[in-house]
Parts: sequence; C-alpha cells; structure tokens
Amino acid sequence: MRIAPAGLMFLAITSVGWGFNWPVTKFLLAELPPLTLRGVTGVLGALLLAAFALIRGQSLKVAPGIWPRLVVAGLLNVTGWMVLMGLALLWLPASEAALIAYTMPIWASIIAWPVLGEQPTLLRTIALVMAFAGLASIMGQNGISASEAKLPGIVMALGGSIGFALGTVFSKKFPIHLPPITAAAWQIGIGCLPVAIAGLVFETTHLEQVTPIGWVLLFYSTVVQFCIAYVSWFAALARLPASVAAIGTMAVPVIGVATAAIALHEPLGAGQIAALIFTLAGVALATRG
Repeated sequence: MRIAPAGLMFLAITSVGWGFNWPVTKFLLAELPPLTLRGVTGVLGALLLAAFALIRGQSLKVAPGIWPRLVVAGLLNVTGWMVLMGLALLWLPASEAALIAYTMPIWASIIAWPVLGEQPTLLRTIALVMAFAGLASIMGQNGISASEAKLPGIVMALGGSIGFALGTVFSKKFPIHLPPITAAAWQIGIGCLPVAIAGLVFETTHLEQVTPIGWVLLFYSTVVQFCIAYVSWFAALARLPASVAAIGTMAVPVIGVATAAIALHEPLGAGQIAALIFTLAGVALATRG
C-alpha cells in the first residue's frame, strides 16, 4: 500500500494531539478519578463529533453489517486503551507510561504480517529494533527494583498497547465504511460509554476541586484528544499501511516525554534522551519505507 502524503499529515496531527495529552491526563488525575475522567470526556467528545457530522450534512446512520465492526473496534481502540492507560498513570510517570504504551507499533507489525500480509521491510524492521532499544534505555535506568514497584502500571500499559495494536489491524482487515467523523463519533461513544458508567458507579467525583487550569485541560482532553486526534487517526489509518501508521505514532511518546519534563518536571536524563532519539529515528525510517 502506497504511503500517501495526506496520511502522514493526519498522522502528524494525531501524534501532536495524543502526545500533549499524556501530561494533561497525568495532571488531571490529581483532580478527577481515572475512569470518570477518561469515560465522561470521551462521551462528550463523541457527542461533539456527532453534532459536527450533522452540521456538515453527514448521516449518523450505520448499516446493520457495520455494527459488529464498530463495536469490536470501539472496545479495542477506545475502551481498553482508555481504561488501562488511565489506570497505568496511577503507578507510572506520564513519560514512562507513554513510552511503554507506544511499543504498540511492534505488536501491530507482528500481527499485521500474518493477518494483512504486510511483510516488514528492512527499514521498518530497523525502526522496530530501535524502538526496543529506546524502551530498554528508558526502563533500565532506574533499576529492577523500581520496575517491580511499578509492575501494575507496566502490565496495564502493555495490555492497552497490545489491545490497540489488535484494533489497528482489525480496522484494516475489516474496514468501517463510514465518513471519518461519523466513524470516530460512534467508536469513541461505544468505547467510552461503559467506561463513563463504571466511573459514575464506582468512583466519587468532586467537581468543586477542579482548578481553573484543570477545566482548560479538560477542554483540551475532550476536543483535541477525542475529536481532532481520533478523527485524524482514523483518516491516517485509511490512507497508510497498518504497520506504517502504527510506527508513525511513536512520535507520541517523544512529545509526551518532552512536555512531561517541561510541564510536570519529570526527569529527562540520558536514558530518556536516548529513547527520544531512537523513536524519532524509527518514525523517520518507517515513513520512508
């Protein structure tokens, strides 16, 4: 499948939107519980997308045969990702969670080979090896004991990463023939509704404790993360091979680590810098191949 320039543009928009959202979510978790934060903002984002689709004259109607694909894609791409990554941030700094989460391209490339016939090229293989090296540098710098203390967060981040990889390949294998905005609205709504319900049932939310900057960041999380970035992701996935789209998202942890260091004062030492170099180089190689 040809690498379309428009696909790379949408991929860049996705990476920026999701990258900034890692430190945003880490900050908001100090003011709101994880399931409520991820679920309610997602449902609001889905409603905004649905309204925008109607304003543009797009129908929200879904053919009966498309519903199973929407549900599976929503559960893999949204529900699992939102829940597991939101919980992982309770144990991990935003920078480490982002880097573990974006081992996703590795799993997507492995799954896409037998399922989609996307045999890895030499450049894409080198990109994946470099990603492993970057992950090893970021996780190895604090020693084994630190990793053991963070084990629940590491397991959840890896689980969300593998689930999103499955969703990426599934969406290529069984494409959802809907306009990008409509497809995003339904997938985000389906994926976030059970998360929001679980949050409202099992968590206690104190909106009066949300600071003014927290409300601004909630707006970002709702509009940019869910509306703009997710629509761009589905548009990119429609125009790029699954493995290239997945590897391209490795710019997300680069942005996440850098912004977390600036905004949250998380450490940015030699290990993190090595990881950033490896992931950026991997993205550059993947988009050439």
